[in-house]
Amino acid sequence: MAGRDGRVGPCPYRVGMEFFCYHRDRPDSVALRQELLEEHWSYMDRHAKEMIARGPTLTSEGDIPTGSVHIVDLPDPAAARAFAFDEPGYQAGVYRDVLLRRWRNMLGRTMWDFPGGRTGGNRYLALGLGTGRGTDLAVPPDRDELIAYGPLLSDDGTTWLGTAALVRAPNPDAARAVLTSGPYADIEVHHWQFGGRPS
Repeated sequence: MAGRDGRVGPCPYRVGMEFFCYHRDRPDSVALRQELLEEHWSYMDRHAKEMIARGPTLTSEGDIPTGSVHIVDLPDPAAARAFAFDEPGYQAGVYRDVLLRRWRNMLGRTMWDFPGGRTGGNRYLALGLGTGRGTDLAVPPDRDELIAYGPLLSDDGTTWLGTAALVRAPNPDAARAVLTSGPYADIEVHHWQFGGRPS
């Protein structure tokens, strides 16, 4: 729960120190991204046990990557920074920026436990950034449509800085509606799909 000053107290769903990492692609970096795909997968394979969710964001047509989302359980902020900035695509210049925040797993599960499975329906990243009094700290009612959900937090885990959700929804507007519009400076919605090596 958050107090009036935006500080966030203990949460019963918390199982570790979780982090939300979003690498946003640099324009015209698709060829380089594809060239490094095997290195990227190999790097992420080393973090398989810590992975809560992973996958690319995509253009509205759903065919060109625009970024990569990884939600991981790591020992501390230093380990999270190493995870984000040692990634082969980052080292080679695929990305224009990286959003890295503490996160809290409000669903208490990974994307592989999502009842809807890996495919079927439209999937989105809904990302709301803000400051002040925390909002959207309770899991929305339609839990079975949520793949991952939780607040973005300061490094010490006490101050609310936004909310990140991976959601199955009929369209971008429905995905955006998972978050309360008023308190955020902005809510971004990106097409998203389950990541990892093709099965």
